[in-house]
Amino acid sequence: MKKPITLATVLMLSLLCSCANTENTATQIHFDTAVTLTADCSDEILNAAFSLCENYDKTLSRTNKNSEISSLNGGNEKVSPDTLEIIKKGVYYSALTKGKFDITVADLVSLWSFKDEVVPSRDEISEALKNVDYESVKVITDSVDAGGKKIDLGGIAKGFVSDKLLDFFKQKGVKKGIINLGGNVTVFGDRFYNIGIKKPFSESDTLATVKLKNKSVSTSGIYERYFKSGGELYHHILDTKTGYPVKTDLLSASVIGATSADCDALSTICVIYGLRDAKKLIEGTAGFEAVFVDKNYKVILTKGLENKNGIIEFKN
Repeated sequence: MKKPITLATVLMLSLLCSCANTENTATQIHFDTAVTLTADCSDEILNAAFSLCENYDKTLSRTNKNSEISSLNGGNEKVSPDTLEIIKKGVYYSALTKGKFDITVADLVSLWSFKDEVVPSRDEISEALKNVDYESVKVITDSVDAGGKKIDLGGIAKGFVSDKLLDFFKQKGVKKGIINLGGNVTVFGDRFYNIGIKKPFSESDTLATVKLKNKSVSTSGIYERYFKSGGELYHHILDTKTGYPVKTDLLSASVIGATSADCDALSTICVIYGLRDAKKLIEGTAGFEAVFVDKNYKVILTKGLENKNGIIEFKN
């Protein structure tokens, strides 16, 4: 059964707020998802923000043959400061998880087609796994030696771009707004926003609402891209040891913090880890909290959050 692609499934996190009339909003497709920007700014600034999205899409996309990542995967070592920055962060989280999260999964990821519902052969997977090794990547001043490995930044790129968009809006003097890159949401300004945590495999239902101010939240889940074949559900979060979708007791993980790139990587890592180790990881990482949805659709919170009459808030 093929997963239908709709706006609701792409966004993953629905915004449950009414924005002031002075806020300007628009939606475009970048990074293969719906990007919705809402900000207290002019059309010119909003359009410039979307241009940034387009530029980052062209720079960081593995599937764009003219991107810096494609050039890097082809053997070129010279990269821009932004690409250097995101690769450093990707290597950091690869090392933190001892390769469970690994940015050198490009060959493995390219085997799986969720659009065409393709299950690779064991031989293909075994061959691709030989090229998964983050330790081969060396970052040197203004260049990257990938050690013959191929990089995919899908687990961190949208969060990284969200952070860059926030910097851009602040530089332009924009006081408040919402940055929504398909499951990576950043809110900024002097007001609280209620962010709905999507019910996995549902088109529009929410399981929880989180009250946030000047925070980012990123959701990763096995329902984002998947298909069923032979009674088995195949999703896009891959196990770097087996090459197949990771076996996990979590349907989704939503990580909250000050930086979207970190939330993006950590939310993926949480799904890979499973509930027990994910909860331990987030509760041991200063400045971050998480909302987990387990395989029984139960909502579990890290210790810094509490549920107040259906609204999840920070304890302090």
